[in-house]
Amino acid sequence: MHPFATKEYVRRHVQPIRDRVNELDEITAANTKAIRDVDARAQHGLQLASAKASLADEHAQDAANKAQMAQQTSASLNTRLSADENKVGNLDQYKSGAQTEIRFRSGQTVLSKEAKDALDEMAGQLKNQRGYIIEVQGFSSGRGQAAIGNSRKMADSVVRYLVLNHEIPAYRIYVLGMGNAAAAGAKGSRVEVNLLKNDLAKSQ
Repeated sequence: MHPFATKEYVRRHVQPIRDRVNELDEITAANTKAIRDVDARAQHGLQLASAKASLADEHAQDAANKAQMAQQTSASLNTRLSADENKVGNLDQYKSGAQTEIRFRSGQTVLSKEAKDALDEMAGQLKNQRGYIIEVQGFSSGRGQAAIGNSRKMADSVVRYLVLNHEIPAYRIYVLGMGNAAAAGAKGSRVEVNLLKNDLAKSQ
């Protein structure tokens, strides 16, 4: 062979090396791109995780603030409740005041003029008053549920008159239909109206 290689000879021997180098360059470029993609996804994932962590922290802080507010509100309500319980406990000490008996004819529930006059006199004492309860109990002759129903109707007629004609608050009236209890047969059909007052209200 000739001691000096021809260009063709060199090309044939060098070309596979160049092809291999090019192949390695392509692989390196692909690997670099893949690494960048993975890194980008990792960065994006970290950003999402950080954002979610921040949001979770915000929610946790918001929950803590709400819990603290709820605790403060509960403490405030407990304080008010204790004060209200003390006040209600005192207001619960009522004393019996005026008593009025409203008569009804057997089977009737309509108020007579005398009954209205008696209720007018009682209600007139309650103008601008506080700390009172009106107990209205109906009694009727007869038996069982019929007597109870009729006694309640009579009591309701008294309540309507007090609420509509004298603007007595309904929450201040306690109504009972007693039927033929408490010797109703001896006294006949009637409604007993009892005014209960609390002296504490006068000092407030």
